[in-house]
Amino acid sequence: MNPIRRPFRYHYDNVVLYVIGINVVVFVLQQIFPPLSRYLALNPVLVYNGWVWQFITYMFAHGGISHLVFNMLALFIFGSQVERRMGSGEFLLYYMITGLLAGGFSFLVYLFTGSYGVFLLGASGAIFAVQLAYAAFFPDSVVYIWGILPLRAPIMVLGFTAIELFSSVFGLRSGVAHLTHLAGFAWGWVYFLARFGTNPWRSFTRR
Repeated sequence: MNPIRRPFRYHYDNVVLYVIGINVVVFVLQQIFPPLSRYLALNPVLVYNGWVWQFITYMFAHGGISHLVFNMLALFIFGSQVERRMGSGEFLLYYMITGLLAGGFSFLVYLFTGSYGVFLLGASGAIFAVQLAYAAFFPDSVVYIWGILPLRAPIMVLGFTAIELFSSVFGLRSGVAHLTHLAGFAWGWVYFLARFGTNPWRSFTRR
């Protein structure tokens, strides 16, 4: 068996709740010690000078209460189902790898475009990957956007991705890490291809 595709033994330990708890604790610490954000957020200059832990810590820090709440709500809604389907070990690996690689991609973009003053924080890159996984595993599920607009999960994910792509090209909603979101989506897709040997598009288009 290809070692990359060797499955973990299935177990379900509510890892999503632990991840949410860590994010909440980190946010509280950010409010108590504001300089902490500088150490946790991903900045290309600081990473280049050895602060490599920021590739991981950036996805556990947030820029405000609404940023935290929306990300954690999405993680709870979609991540709980994905974890139950994948198993906790696989889910944690998926979450961390896609978040790490999304941050790495953003770092390279910021570095080569001269965006040295950017401080990237938030779990959105990994959460976009989680939403992709949810749509791939549950393509027939219906998600109600704003509680009223019903969309099949694949349509929701592809719609969000299109919005992020459009926003990144035309510079809309400045201050939002569109490229990090897109990178999370893309790395999630690569993970499915490499780890599971499946193309999410086939699930999206299944009838």
